[in-house]
Amino acid sequence: MDSLDMAGHLIRRLHQQSTQNFVQRTQAAGFDLTPIQFAALDTIHAHPATDQARVAETIAYDRATIGGVIDRLEHKGWILRIVSERDRRARELSLTAEGERVRTALLPIVQDLQDDILQPLSNADRACFLRLARQLVRE
Repeated sequence: MDSLDMAGHLIRRLHQQSTQNFVQRTQAAGFDLTPIQFAALDTIHAHPATDQARVAETIAYDRATIGGVIDRLEHKGWILRIVSERDRRARELSLTAEGERVRTALLPIVQDLQDDILQPLSNADRACFLRLARQLVRE
């Protein structure tokens, strides 16, 4: 089998294309963030007062490096980190008004990007691809 036709190579290439398109689209709209930062924003929106470990788990990101992502979002003024009243060692995360504005502005861009990623596929093939991809990433 040609190594360029192997699943791992094709998945990596698809990831590269998706990330490049994400960065281009969001920069063109005036936003400076990565797909991981968007995923973290979206997760914090969906789970207010969550902690870094839960964000990392939800977006399947390394717990050791999620801190840098959270630091950058906090530095941009998009999230707040406050000491948890339940566990003084933990920090609860929430979106600021600006973070919510950014997330809301990005949603249509990210949704359009999803269509573009799968544009060459028919609707039936898109549904099949997504079903198979979900099957592969479930543990």
